[in-house]
Formats: sequence, structure tokens, C-alpha cells
Amino acid sequence: MPELPEVETVVRTLRPTLVGRRIENAEFGQLRVLRGLPADTAEALRGQKVLAIERHGKFIAIQLDRGYLVVHLGMTGKLLVGAEPTKWTHAVFTLDKGTLLFDDPRQFGRIEYGAELPARVAALGPEPLTVTPDEFARRLRLRKSPIKAVLLNQAVVRGVGNIYADEALFRAGIRPTRVASSLTRERANRLHAAMQEVLAEAIESRGSSVSNYVDADGRKGSFQNAHRVYQRTGEPCVTCGSPIKRIVVAQRSTHFCPKCQK
Repeated sequence: MPELPEVETVVRTLRPTLVGRRIENAEFGQLRVLRGLPADTAEALRGQKVLAIERHGKFIAIQLDRGYLVVHLGMTGKLLVGAEPTKWTHAVFTLDKGTLLFDDPRQFGRIEYGAELPARVAALGPEPLTVTPDEFARRLRLRKSPIKAVLLNQAVVRGVGNIYADEALFRAGIRPTRVASSLTRERANRLHAAMQEVLAEAIESRGSSVSNYVDADGRKGSFQNAHRVYQRTGEPCVTCGSPIKRIVVAQRSTHFCPKCQK
């Protein structure tokens, strides 16, 4: 699933093309990906101008004249500018200049239009790139779940997913099964710094293309080449040489170094 760095990269590649454009028409070929009725949604979008595009956690919020078009990419969703439709194209937005397509082979992505941000999106936790160390530590103290599960909890911080939780915990030297509330303030601060560092580096590298992720221009990211633990089961730790171990935490595949992470 595209996580914060991938979604941020998509947003940054959409802005130059979409902001200022007007939606002339919208067509939806797969009802599963749309929250709402196709005809009503198309009618509501028609004629609206794109004012801004922002990321809200893993959600893409396209601000229009009279509301928000909100997109979640799910597992395999893509927003593509000026691409040719495929059998996986489930929405086509015709603009006054160019087109925007939503492709999603597995159909776990969602598109929604409303006058405001959906309540479930507005209620997400703080942005991990800007949350303060104090607020981050406070939120960890309230959780008695494994720290890996807490980082994945979008009510704690929004946008961190499996890849970057593993990578941040490795950099902080914290085992993913540690109970979040048991972390000392020093370790919580170390994790806060590691989380922000790895997310910033991944954004700089345009995200991780470990599956079929590409940005809005169809380009892959390169941060997968810098992964230190994620999907490196059995390979030597880049720090100590011990084999990277894989376990399951919160029903998610989890990778860590049993020597470096305590």
C-alpha cells in the first residue's frame, strides 16, 4: 500500500498539472471504488475548479470550488496524468486541459466527494513530519500495544505504514514488540527523530516502489534501494551483520534486527 512518502510524491507530481484546471466531466466505471452515486458525483464535480491538492495522511485531498474530492489509493491505486486508459481504469476525469485517470487492479482504493473532508479523514492523528516530540511521546504513553502496532494506528500519527514503521524502529534501535507505553522519554525522542528522518529521506527519493507504485507521471520511486530491514529477511544487518528476522505484529509482516533492536 502506498504510504506517506508515496502519497506525498503523487501529490507533488499532481499539483503542477491539476491546480487551476477545471473539471469538465467525470466518468466512473467501477462502483466499488466510488463512495456515492456516479451520476450525482459527476454532476457535482462538473465545472468545478481545482484550487489546491494536499496530502492528509495517506489520503489525497483535492480542494475544489465547492468541496473536496478525496482519494485513497488502497493497495494498488494510481492517479495518472495524461495516461491511456487500461482495463483497470475505474475513473476518468476530463479537465479543460488534459485528463486524470484512477487505475486500481485490486479495487481497494476509494474516491469520495463532499462539501467537507470526510469525518474519518479529519479525525486522523497528527502529521508525523510535524508532530512535536512532546506530543508524540504523550501519545505513546497512552498505548499498551506493541510499538509497531501503535505506529500503524492512524489515530496516533497519520500516514506511517508497514515499510516506514519497520525502518524507523530499526534506526531508533527499538524492537517492534516493545510496549509503546514502556518506552523511556529518551527512546521515544529517538523514535520521533528516526520517523521524521526516514520519511523525509523517502520523500526525497520519491517513495519506495516495492510493488506497482508509481507517481502521477508514471515514474517509480527509489527508496527501496535504501531499505535497511524491510523485506530483507535473512540478509545481514547493515550495522552488525546479524540476519534480519521476520515476525508478524498486528497482522502485519515485520522486519527487524534481533541484535540491534532491543
